[in-house]
Amino acid sequence: MSTMPPQFPLEIRSALRWASSTVYFLRPITTVVPPSFRHRTTLFRPRCFSSSSSSSVKLPTKPPLCTADELHYVSVPNSDWRLALWRYLPPPQAPTRNHPLLLLSGVGTNAIGYDLSPGCSFARHMSSQGFETWILEVRGAGLSTRVSDLKDVEESAHELSNQIESTARAAADDTQLYERFNEIRSKLLSLIESKQNSGLVNQIRELAQRLVNLFDDGQKSVSPPLIDLHERLTTTIEDFQNQLDLIVKYDWDFDHYLEEDVPAAIEYVRAQTKPKDGKLFAIGHSMGGILLYAMLSRCSFEGREPSVAAVATLASSVDYTTSDSALKLLIPLANPAEALSVPVVPLGALLAAAFPLSTRPPYVLSWLNDLISSTDMMHPELLEKLVLNNFCTIPAKLLIQLTTAFREGGLRDRSGKFYYKDHLPGTSVPVLALAGDRDLICPPAAVEDTVKLFPDNLVTYKLLGEPEGPHYAHYDLVGGRLAVEQVYPCITEFLSHHDSAA
Repeated sequence: MSTMPPQFPLEIRSALRWASSTVYFLRPITTVVPPSFRHRTTLFRPRCFSSSSSSSVKLPTKPPLCTADELHYVSVPNSDWRLALWRYLPPPQAPTRNHPLLLLSGVGTNAIGYDLSPGCSFARHMSSQGFETWILEVRGAGLSTRVSDLKDVEESAHELSNQIESTARAAADDTQLYERFNEIRSKLLSLIESKQNSGLVNQIRELAQRLVNLFDDGQKSVSPPLIDLHERLTTTIEDFQNQLDLIVKYDWDFDHYLEEDVPAAIEYVRAQTKPKDGKLFAIGHSMGGILLYAMLSRCSFEGREPSVAAVATLASSVDYTTSDSALKLLIPLANPAEALSVPVVPLGALLAAAFPLSTRPPYVLSWLNDLISSTDMMHPELLEKLVLNNFCTIPAKLLIQLTTAFREGGLRDRSGKFYYKDHLPGTSVPVLALAGDRDLICPPAAVEDTVKLFPDNLVTYKLLGEPEGPHYAHYDLVGGRLAVEQVYPCITEFLSHHDSAA
């Protein structure tokens, strides 16, 4: 069992350990421990790595999870991170293009959202249109990893792939024992009733209370009992406890992505593809689009020539102050010192645990589906794959910085003094901004607030969805059943228009 912080009272340590011991369920993280040191109780314990090598590599053998044509790893300067880059090569019959394409994912997500299945793969579609397509997995996401030596990257990638796939299988397994429910519930209630008042203890107590409430709602509505649901949700406690050991390793924010990860990926893609004008196209979904906006803002402020010829953003904004985004309820808008008392948010584990309650009777968490996809817009199997395989753990520092997008002035850098929206009017890069009509996370109003910052001749805005349907929620722009007909062609047309080489 992982070591609990010493300030935890004995009663809470006991309750958490007991609850987490009921199920063996491991949510993948991106630090892989060598086999000689690995066993169940230390899988999540971080190790120290050196940054002696700054080389990059193409893996000779891809892990099963990676459905791209190639898997590359790029090193981040002054860091021990190796970022995964999924590469999709255009077929011989595809049109010839002058620019490669880089895809950036949302917060706490990996490359899978862009490649859900052969029939629903945005990455594969764009490569079929002639664009050599790359998906970046930033630090902490997907198959990106920390290893001490380049030769360990392949082993690490296969380990991460196995972890992600085994987690999805475990979350879909309905073989737990219902008899343990009351005992688990009793332990959680004991935790809730603890008299300790520290900020961290209070947050764990609230988590336990939510779990108990879910158990109670499910028990009232279903008979025989929800065997797999009750048991699986208790695994959230184990994941939560394990994440407490990762304070040091999960020490990054939005600006680390912007200033280190994305530039490293861009330079690597440019070196591999050698575009004539030295530029590439970039598309970002959700936070991926926010990163592109921030990059354009920085270039404008510093008077630098951007390394992108054109960008497209899907459900992205740098200013949510006037919109009614559901993230106002989901992102910790608390005092940073309080929020950092829990250093990470295990989003992947929480969604995997909650997924059955959102998709099966009594549908206790059915509202979660609306945040991801509009009714009938994603095939159930693809929605399940997205939820169980696509989400990762998020550092509190990252969320804290992103919450500035909900305050006056919009998103800021980590110093709080640079407002990214202030310098977007000075950009020279063409932008396509897409919004979904039923997007509760990034409503159309939020997208419009960012679009209006650009010169009219450089920005194109499109709202997807019709009054009588179909409707587009947050992930439908990438993986919805109609995206290949209504969204992908719009993006292809925009990029084709700007594909001339200098």
